[in-house]
Amino acid sequence: MQAISKFIFTKILGWKVTGSFPKDLKKYIVIGAPHTSWKDFHIAILARNTVGVKINYIAKASLFKPPFGFIFRKLGGTPVNRTKSSNLVDSIVSIFEEKEEFRLALSPEGTRQFTEKWKTGFYYIAKGANVPIVMFAFDFGNKQIKVAEPYYLTDDKENDFNHFLNFYKDIVPAKPELFNNKKLL
Repeated sequence: MQAISKFIFTKILGWKVTGSFPKDLKKYIVIGAPHTSWKDFHIAILARNTVGVKINYIAKASLFKPPFGFIFRKLGGTPVNRTKSSNLVDSIVSIFEEKEEFRLALSPEGTRQFTEKWKTGFYYIAKGANVPIVMFAFDFGNKQIKVAEPYYLTDDKENDFNHFLNFYKDIVPAKPELFNNKKLL
Protein backbone atom coordinates (compact mmCIF):
# COMPACT_ATOMS: atom_id res chain seq x y z
CA MET A 1 0.00 0.00 0.00
CA GLN A 2 2.85 2.38 0.81
CA ALA A 3 4.49 2.01 -2.63
CA ILE A 4 1.19 2.50 -4.48
CA SER A 5 0.28 5.53 -2.36
CA LYS A 6 3.72 7.05 -2.85
CA PHE A 7 3.52 6.54 -6.63
CA ILE A 8 0.08 8.19 -6.82
CA PHE A 9 1.01 10.99 -4.40
CA THR A 10 4.38 11.91 -5.90
CA LYS A 11 4.41 10.74 -9.51
CA ILE A 12 0.80 11.10 -10.61
CA LEU A 13 -0.33 14.03 -8.45
CA GLY A 14 3.10 15.68 -8.13
CA TRP A 15 2.93 16.26 -4.37
CA LYS A 16 5.65 15.95 -1.72
CA VAL A 17 5.94 15.95 2.06
CA THR A 18 8.24 18.47 3.74
CA GLY A 19 9.08 17.81 7.36
CA SER A 20 8.17 14.52 8.97
CA PHE A 21 5.64 13.00 11.30
CA PRO A 22 7.43 11.79 14.43
CA LYS A 23 7.67 8.02 14.39
CA ASP A 24 9.13 7.76 17.89
CA LEU A 25 6.15 9.51 19.52
CA LYS A 26 3.33 7.05 20.05
CA LYS A 27 0.65 9.61 20.92
CA TYR A 28 -0.12 13.04 19.52
CA ILE A 29 -2.76 15.18 17.87
CA VAL A 30 -2.28 16.03 14.21
CA ILE A 31 -4.09 19.16 13.07
CA GLY A 32 -4.56 19.56 9.35
CA ALA A 33 -5.47 22.87 7.77
CA PRO A 34 -6.56 24.65 5.74
CA HIS A 35 -9.45 22.27 5.16
CA THR A 36 -11.27 23.87 2.23
CA SER A 37 -11.88 21.03 -0.22
CA TRP A 38 -13.10 17.44 -0.45
CA LYS A 39 -9.65 16.69 -1.91
CA ASP A 40 -7.98 17.27 1.46
CA PHE A 41 -9.01 13.91 2.94
CA HIS A 42 -7.69 11.98 -0.06
CA ILE A 43 -4.43 13.93 -0.14
CA ALA A 44 -4.00 13.35 3.61
CA ILE A 45 -4.59 9.59 3.33
CA LEU A 46 -2.09 9.32 0.47
CA ALA A 47 0.48 11.41 2.38
CA ARG A 48 -0.01 9.32 5.53
CA ASN A 49 0.44 6.09 3.58
CA THR A 50 3.47 7.52 1.76
CA VAL A 51 5.35 8.34 4.97
CA GLY A 52 4.29 5.11 6.68
CA VAL A 53 3.11 6.51 10.01
CA LYS A 54 -0.17 5.24 11.41
CA ILE A 55 -2.42 8.25 11.98
CA ASN A 56 -6.06 7.78 12.95
CA TYR A 57 -9.12 9.95 12.59
CA ILE A 58 -12.51 9.99 14.27
CA ALA A 59 -15.96 9.90 12.75
CA LYS A 60 -19.50 9.41 13.92
CA ALA A 61 -20.16 5.85 15.07
CA SER A 62 -22.92 5.22 12.52
CA LEU A 63 -20.35 5.26 9.69
CA PHE A 64 -18.71 2.16 11.15
CA LYS A 65 -21.77 -0.06 10.80
CA PRO A 66 -22.09 -2.67 8.02
CA PRO A 67 -21.82 -2.83 5.10
CA PHE A 68 -19.10 -0.16 4.72
CA GLY A 69 -17.83 0.26 8.27
CA PHE A 70 -14.79 -1.92 7.68
CA ILE A 71 -13.51 0.57 5.08
CA PHE A 72 -13.48 3.41 7.61
CA ARG A 73 -11.69 1.21 10.14
CA LYS A 74 -9.15 0.07 7.54
CA LEU A 75 -8.40 3.72 6.74
CA GLY A 76 -7.61 4.35 10.42
CA GLY A 77 -11.00 5.55 11.63
CA THR A 78 -12.18 5.32 15.21
CA PRO A 79 -15.90 5.62 15.94
CA VAL A 80 -17.15 8.17 18.48
CA ASN A 81 -20.55 8.84 19.95
CA ARG A 82 -21.48 12.38 18.96
CA THR A 83 -24.78 12.64 20.81
CA LYS A 84 -25.45 15.78 22.78
CA SER A 85 -25.35 13.83 26.04
CA SER A 86 -21.75 12.75 25.51
CA ASN A 87 -18.68 14.91 25.92
CA LEU A 88 -16.62 14.36 22.77
CA VAL A 89 -13.42 15.80 24.25
CA ASP A 90 -13.60 13.45 27.25
CA SER A 91 -14.45 10.51 24.98
CA ILE A 92 -11.36 11.12 22.85
CA VAL A 93 -9.12 11.69 25.89
CA SER A 94 -10.32 8.25 27.07
CA ILE A 95 -9.27 6.74 23.72
CA PHE A 96 -5.78 8.19 24.22
CA GLU A 97 -5.67 6.71 27.73
CA GLU A 98 -6.83 3.27 26.56
CA LYS A 99 -4.49 2.87 23.61
CA GLU A 100 -0.76 2.34 23.72
CA GLU A 101 -0.35 4.11 20.38
CA PHE A 102 -2.76 6.70 19.02
CA ARG A 103 -2.10 9.57 16.66
CA LEU A 104 -5.26 11.48 15.89
CA ALA A 105 -5.77 13.76 12.90
CA LEU A 106 -8.38 16.50 13.15
CA SER A 107 -9.40 19.56 11.19
CA PRO A 108 -9.43 22.47 13.64
CA GLU A 109 -11.79 24.35 11.32
CA GLY A 110 -14.36 21.58 11.67
CA THR A 111 -15.71 22.20 8.16
CA ARG A 112 -14.65 22.95 4.60
CA GLN A 113 -16.52 26.25 4.74
CA PHE A 114 -15.13 29.63 5.84
CA THR A 115 -14.98 29.98 9.62
CA GLU A 116 -14.35 33.07 11.72
CA LYS A 117 -12.42 31.00 14.26
CA TRP A 118 -11.22 27.48 14.83
CA LYS A 119 -12.97 24.90 16.98
CA THR A 120 -11.00 24.39 20.18
CA GLY A 121 -11.73 20.71 20.86
CA PHE A 122 -8.34 19.57 19.52
CA TYR A 123 -6.65 21.92 21.99
CA TYR A 124 -8.55 20.56 24.99
CA ILE A 125 -8.03 16.97 23.84
CA ALA A 126 -4.27 17.58 23.69
CA LYS A 127 -4.38 19.22 27.13
CA GLY A 128 -6.50 16.43 28.64
CA ALA A 129 -4.44 13.63 27.12
CA ASN A 130 -1.16 15.48 27.77
CA VAL A 131 0.05 15.00 24.20
CA PRO A 132 1.76 17.37 21.76
CA ILE A 133 0.25 18.77 18.58
CA VAL A 134 1.83 18.19 15.17
CA MET A 135 0.64 20.67 12.56
CA PHE A 136 0.41 19.83 8.89
CA ALA A 137 -0.70 22.03 6.04
CA PHE A 138 -2.34 21.35 2.70
CA ASP A 139 -0.25 23.72 0.57
CA PHE A 140 -1.85 23.52 -2.87
CA GLY A 141 0.32 26.44 -4.08
CA ASN A 142 3.46 24.33 -3.73
CA LYS A 143 1.78 20.89 -3.94
CA GLN A 144 3.16 19.86 -0.60
CA ILE A 145 2.13 18.62 2.79
CA LYS A 146 4.13 20.73 5.20
CA VAL A 147 4.71 19.08 8.60
CA ALA A 148 5.87 20.92 11.74
CA GLU A 149 7.80 19.64 14.72
CA PRO A 150 5.68 18.54 17.70
CA TYR A 151 4.39 21.50 19.69
CA TYR A 152 3.85 21.13 23.42
CA LEU A 153 1.06 23.36 24.66
CA THR A 154 1.74 26.06 27.21
CA ASP A 155 -0.60 27.56 29.79
CA ASP A 156 -1.16 30.52 27.44
CA LYS A 157 -3.93 29.60 24.99
CA GLU A 158 -3.62 32.82 23.00
CA ASN A 159 0.13 32.33 22.55
CA ASP A 160 -0.45 28.72 21.47
CA PHE A 161 -2.99 29.79 18.84
CA ASN A 162 -0.65 32.53 17.61
CA HIS A 163 1.97 29.78 17.13
CA PHE A 164 -0.53 27.81 15.02
CA LEU A 165 -1.48 30.92 13.03
CA ASN A 166 2.15 31.66 12.27
CA PHE A 167 2.61 28.17 10.79
CA TYR A 168 -0.49 28.39 8.56
CA LYS A 169 -0.53 32.08 7.57
CA ASP A 170 1.30 31.72 4.22
CA ILE A 171 -0.20 28.38 3.14
CA VAL A 172 -2.21 28.34 -0.10
CA PRO A 173 -5.31 26.16 0.30
CA ALA A 174 -7.31 24.54 -2.50
CA LYS A 175 -9.89 27.33 -2.08
CA PRO A 176 -8.16 30.39 -0.56
CA GLU A 177 -11.40 32.31 -0.08
CA LEU A 178 -12.51 29.70 2.46
CA PHE A 179 -9.49 30.00 4.78
CA ASN A 180 -9.23 32.54 7.56
CA ASN A 181 -5.49 33.10 7.97
CA LYS A 182 -5.84 36.26 10.05
CA LYS A 183 -7.21 35.05 13.39
CA LEU A 184 -7.87 31.59 14.81
CA LEU A 185 -9.40 32.41 18.21
